[in-house]
Amino acid sequence: MAGAPLFASANESASQESKSDTFAEPAKDIPLVNDADVIVCGGGPAGVAAAIAAARTGARTRLFEVHGCLGGVWTAGLLTWMFDFNKPGLTRELSHELDKRGARRGTHPDKFVYEPDEMKLLLEDLCVEAGVKFRLHTRVTAAYRDKARLSTIVTESKSGREAWRAPVFIDATGDGDLGALAGCQWDIGRPETQIVQPLTMNALAAVNDAAKLQRYISFYGQTPDFKGHVQATKDFKAEIERAGFEPSYAMPTLFHVRDNVVLVMLNHEYGVLPYDADAMTAATVRGRKEVFQIVRGLRQLGGVWEGMQVIATAEQIGVRDGRRIHGRYMVNREDLVTGARHDDAVARVTFGVDIHAESREKNRKESISHGNIRMRPYDIPLRALIAKDVDGLMMAGRCMSGDFIAHASYRVTGNSVATGEAAGVIAAIAAATNRMPHEVEWKEAANRITWGGRT
Repeated sequence: MAGAPLFASANESASQESKSDTFAEPAKDIPLVNDADVIVCGGGPAGVAAAIAAARTGARTRLFEVHGCLGGVWTAGLLTWMFDFNKPGLTRELSHELDKRGARRGTHPDKFVYEPDEMKLLLEDLCVEAGVKFRLHTRVTAAYRDKARLSTIVTESKSGREAWRAPVFIDATGDGDLGALAGCQWDIGRPETQIVQPLTMNALAAVNDAAKLQRYISFYGQTPDFKGHVQATKDFKAEIERAGFEPSYAMPTLFHVRDNVVLVMLNHEYGVLPYDADAMTAATVRGRKEVFQIVRGLRQLGGVWEGMQVIATAEQIGVRDGRRIHGRYMVNREDLVTGARHDDAVARVTFGVDIHAESREKNRKESISHGNIRMRPYDIPLRALIAKDVDGLMMAGRCMSGDFIAHASYRVTGNSVATGEAAGVIAAIAAATNRMPHEVEWKEAANRITWGGRT
C-alpha cells in the first residue's frame, strides 16, 4: 500500500501568474507529539550532556541532531582535541569511559586527544542507558510561543514535518538556531563589525610511521606543553611551505589520534556566517580541497611524509563563532579580567581568550590573539543559560549568553559539557515542578552534578 504523499498541492496557475519572488506555502496539519518533559535541540557536546543530565534527573527527554551521529564538532567535526575538560561531572565520566575503551591519548585531565568514532559509540551508549530518546538526521525548523513561553517546535526529517511540545526546551545547536527561531535577540561576531572567527575543516590522515613525525605533532606522547605546540606548528608549516603551499591557517597542527593515524588541522575559512548556507557550502568545498592539496604535496616530499593519505574529512566544517543568544546575564570581558564569582556558578572557565585572525592577511601577522587580556579563571552563572526574551528556553554551549571576548574563552568543549549538564538538570527540575527555568535556584541542582560512576 502506498504511503501518503509528503507534499501538499498548490494552485499551479496562480503560482505561474505570480510575479513575486515568494511562494505562499499551503497550510496543512502535521503530526504533534507531546511525550517529553525536556527537548534538546543539537546533539553536540552541550546537547548530549544536557540530554543525559535531564534524563538522569528523571525527565522524559528527547534529543534532536541534524547529523548522522551524536557529538557534533567532536565527531562530525573530527575535532579530536579536548580543552578545559578538568571539571566535575560528565567530563570526568567521559574521560574515564574513553580510557576504558583505549580511546584517549594522554592522561592529562584537562587537555587530551580522543578517537572520534569511539566517541560516537560512547555517546550513543550513554544516551541509551540514560533513557534519552534521540533522533538523528533531524533539524529544528520552526518555533512557536504561547505569549512569552516557547511551547512547540517543528522539525524536518525523512519523516517529514513534525511538531513537538514540552515544558522546557534547550538550545544546544551551537549557532543558536532555536533561540533565533523562537524570537530571541542575539549577537554574532565582533560588536562593531559582526565579523566572526574563521571556520576550520579537519581531517584524519594515515601515515607510515607517526613516531617519525613527532617533531611536527603537537603534544606527542607528553603532558600538554604549549611552547612545544607552537614549535611543532612552526616546523609543520615549514614542511607545508617546502611542499609549495601557504596554509590558510598560520599555525597548522597535527595531533596523534592512535597508531599511525593523525588529525590534520591546517585550514581557515574567513568571514563566513554559519547561517549562510551558500557561504558555508563554499567554505566546506574550499576547506576540503585545501586539505587534500597539502596532504598530497607533503606525500610528494617523500621521507617521513611518504605514503601520507587523507582517510576522512569532517562531515561538518568546524564553526567557532555563531549566534550568542541573549540571556538573563551576559558573560563579559570584565568577568574574565576580574575572575568573576557567582552564587549560581555552573562552571569555572580556565581557558584563555583565543581569537583566531579574521582575515588571511591578519593571519600572516598574528594567527591567534588573546585580546590583550590576562584572563583569570571565572564563573559562568546559571542566568547566562536562561533566555532573556522567551520563557521555557535555555541555552548551552557556545550559543549561551556572552560577549565576543568572553565567548572566545568559554566556547571550548569542556565548558560546553559543563553548561549542558547544568541546563539539563535545571530543565528537568523545572519541568517536574511546573516552574520556568528562571524560577529554579541553582542550589536545588548543584549537588546533582556528580560523576555518574558507571562501572
